[in-house]
Amino acid sequence: MLIRRLPWSAISIAAPFPCRSGGSYGLCIPVRKQLNSSPYSFCYSSGINLPPQPGHETDTRHSQSLKPGLYLVGTPIGNLEDITLRSLRVLNSADVILSEDTRHSGKLLHHYNIKTPLMSYHKFNESQREQVVLRRLKQGDVVALISDAGMPGISDPGMELAKLCVSENILVVPIPGPCALVSALSASGLPTDEFTFVGFLPKHSGSRRKRLMVSADQTTTQIFYVPPHKLSQFLDESSSIFGDARKCVIAREMTKIHEEFWRGTLGEAKEVFSLRQVKGELTILIQGQANSKVEPPSDIELESELRELIASGESLSTAVKLVTGKTSVSRKTIYSLALRKFGKQLEVEGDSN
Repeated sequence: MLIRRLPWSAISIAAPFPCRSGGSYGLCIPVRKQLNSSPYSFCYSSGINLPPQPGHETDTRHSQSLKPGLYLVGTPIGNLEDITLRSLRVLNSADVILSEDTRHSGKLLHHYNIKTPLMSYHKFNESQREQVVLRRLKQGDVVALISDAGMPGISDPGMELAKLCVSENILVVPIPGPCALVSALSASGLPTDEFTFVGFLPKHSGSRRKRLMVSADQTTTQIFYVPPHKLSQFLDESSSIFGDARKCVIAREMTKIHEEFWRGTLGEAKEVFSLRQVKGELTILIQGQANSKVEPPSDIELESELRELIASGESLSTAVKLVTGKTSVSRKTIYSLALRKFGKQLEVEGDSN
């Protein structure tokens, strides 16, 4: 790190621009004292080749060679400044970039003057593209994969391709970057030591409610991705299953100008957002269930439930199955109790018939 006359005073930092140091690009950031217009600067040279800037049109895409393989590159979830230097280097050096939406990704690449060719890769052509990509990887290409926002493969295309590459012993390299679920969790104010990432819920109502019921019983923070047009449906279903009093956080427009973290209960959220139209994908976090110990039922209580079911015409095995489904007591224990209490009774009834 080379420092030039860096004053001990409050500073404001302008946008970074590339500077040359020893034949490679470093990062040069102009710094100005707030009360003095005299410019100061410091330059950091790490050997990182940034993409060429306007006026530097030399093609440096392969100036830093990468090992052949699949590179999963994290991209901004809203603010273009959140991309990393390593991500820029990989995107600039790759032979091809697989993109969920080439028009959307084209804006990012244009912003950083990256000329690498794009190839569409999304959920509708994923299976058709796999063999084409696999062939290029086996030929020694460097393939970068990006999604519209965040890390590829996390509720976005990429999981199947990564699995295929691993099975074929092809190098898979994560290039860490922004991630909506981690960003929302870190600022939510809910417990972060343990959490469950659910992502998008199933489209079928029965499967959706079943998944919500599983989440409602867990003690960890639950994290969901919800499209804006599904928000009302999500709040209706989740409040009825989790309960209106369960705390939640709704994160929207993260890293953008209108970033918002709404905090309250599911009941309050249902009321507030019934009157609001929101845009953009939402990350919704719901507090885990309070970890309270439930005392298992006594033998007398279990016997009473079994007797009631058998008296209503259920077989011994069916009665045991039904009681087991409503308690934490093992099936083996309940079945043993049922045999002791009702086994002889059922044998006598069977003989009389």
